[in-house]
Amino acid sequence: MSTLVKQFKHPYITIDRKIRGGEPIIAGTGIRVLDIAVRYEIMGMSPEDIIIALPHLTLSQIHDALSYYYEHKEEIDRVWKKTVESASIMRKAHKSVLEQKIGSLC
Repeated sequence: MSTLVKQFKHPYITIDRKIRGGEPIIAGTGIRVLDIAVRYEIMGMSPEDIIIALPHLTLSQIHDALSYYYEHKEEIDRVWKKTVESASIMRKAHKSVLEQKIGSLC
């Protein structure tokens, strides 16, 4: 019964362990709720700006993703933090081609 209520509460959001590691996404797309939240919160994009960047989405999907994000903010922010930390570790471990070329010139 709670699954049914959840579907009506966020009709555009789905979670499937086989897609994006089980992160909440906009149904029928690979776009994570986190992707929408980052554009809105970090990049300062409006929902209309997000639609311009991701024209296959609708305004209803964007708003539902943002609503879901705010209801699950702590959990999604933890995923964001881990993603940023992992990227930072990878950047330190692997130099870009440009960094390698500059390093070889010195």
